[in-house]
Formats: sequence, C-alpha cells, structure tokens
Amino acid sequence: MGDFMKAAFQTVKVFILFTGCTVLFYYGIMWVSEEYQNYHRYEEPSGTALKVSNSVKDGNFLWLDRLRLFYLNGE
Repeated sequence: MGDFMKAAFQTVKVFILFTGCTVLFYYGIMWVSEEYQNYHRYEEPSGTALKVSNSVKDGNFLWLDRLRLFYLNGE
C-alpha cells in the first residue's frame, strides 16, 4: 500500500508541475500576442516615400501573368 501511495503522490506532483508549466506558457504566449497585436506593420509611410512598383496596372490580365508574378516576387 505504501508503494502505491508513493507512486500516486509522484504522479500528482508531475501533473501539478505539468499544469503549472502549461498555464505559464499559455499566459506567456498571450502576453507576446498582446504586445505584437498593436504593432502596425503596414502603416502608410510618412514623408517623401515613393511607391516603387505597381504590379496591377489594369484589372484585366491573364491568370498566367498573375501566377508568373507570384513566382517571381513570392507575393
């Protein structure tokens, strides 16, 4: 009976440690997510910024041209 109690106690300790680490990891990920949620990557540039390329000149081009543009630029 004593061996069973030791094994059960060890299992409970591992479970509590695992649960604590999981909760800590979850709240860490939530904190990082909150930090970068307010980070605006695609804001309009200010000052004398120029548009470098215009990939869409008119709305009617072939899908093959669009696929070629995707493979060339990766966009």
